[in-house]
Formats: sequence, structure tokens, C-alpha cells
Amino acid sequence: MFYALILVIAYLLGSIPSGLIIGKKFYGIDIREHGSGNLGGTNTFRTLGVKAGLIVTIMDILKGTIAALLPLFFSVEPKMFMLVAGIFAVIGHMYPLFANFRGGKAVATSGGVLLGYDPLLFLILLAVFFLGLYVSKYVSLSSMIAAIIAFTYTLFTGDIPLMIVVGVLAFFVIYRHRANIVRIKNKTEPKIKWL
Repeated sequence: MFYALILVIAYLLGSIPSGLIIGKKFYGIDIREHGSGNLGGTNTFRTLGVKAGLIVTIMDILKGTIAALLPLFFSVEPKMFMLVAGIFAVIGHMYPLFANFRGGKAVATSGGVLLGYDPLLFLILLAVFFLGLYVSKYVSLSSMIAAIIAFTYTLFTGDIPLMIVVGVLAFFVIYRHRANIVRIKNKTEPKIKWL
């Protein structure tokens, strides 16, 4: 029951709709009605600007990090349970209870899970993401490249739970970007202009 309670808390953490909260409380805007209609950081950047986008992205990362650290707070073993809790936070982010199950694309919250479990991997992926962004100007493509690199990294760690969970998270990220893949192929995907 205690394990189940942690997973429920992790899901509820992930369900906190950062983009919706920031948009409505400080801008009077429901970002689901603008841009891509997505609740994540990318649509917040496009709809509300850099400041709001950064705040939402950081909030979404922290949801994953706090969820992954929950087992440590409660002295729950084994360590791999951090990853399981993290997956529940990511599911909450994608299908949030508090926003009619319409959430984000799992990138920032997945990154937050990895920050809690393997900070070095998080830093590597951050560098990969911004390098991809600098070259391609596509947030979506950079996110998917980072997901693939993350899984590739785990193949050399010997950490089987990490490999499995990152494989699941990478699948989530790529699956949630399937419409973006079509737009990239059609050359209709928006590019960033600030990098």
C-alpha cells in the first residue's frame, strides 16, 4: 500500500498543469486554446513568451525530479523504484487529472526524472538538446534526438532498470511527437528564431 501511495502522489505531481496555471493566473490565457494547444513548455514559449516558457519548463522538470526522489524521502528501496515513480509522474504530465487528461509531450518531466536519478545523464541530454536546437531550430526534433541519445547512453551503463525506463520514456516522447514528425517531413513545423 505504501508503494502504491507513492505512485499515486507521483501521478498527482505530474498532473499539476504548469502551463495552464501560469497562463491563466498571470496572463489570463488558456494556452490550450492557442498555438499547438499543448500544455508543455514549448507552447508556453510560443504563446506567452520566454519568461513564462522558462518558468513552466522548470516547473515541469521539477515535477519529474520530485517524483523520482519521493522514494528517497520515504526511505523506500530499491533504488529502481525512483524510476517507477518517475514514470507515473510522466504519465500524469501527459494525461493530467487536473486538466481533463490533456497534457504535455513528456520531454521536460522525463528530463526531471533523469535529473533525480542520474544527474550526469540529464546534463548530457541538456547539451544534446541545445546542440540539436542550434543546428535544426526544431524543438520537437531536438527533443526526439535527446530521447534517442538517452536510450543509447543507458546501453553502456549496465543499469537494466534505467535502460528499460528510459526506453519507455523515449517511446513516450517520440510517440507524443508523431504529428511533429509529419510536419517536419512536410516542412511546416515552426522553427525557433531566438537561437
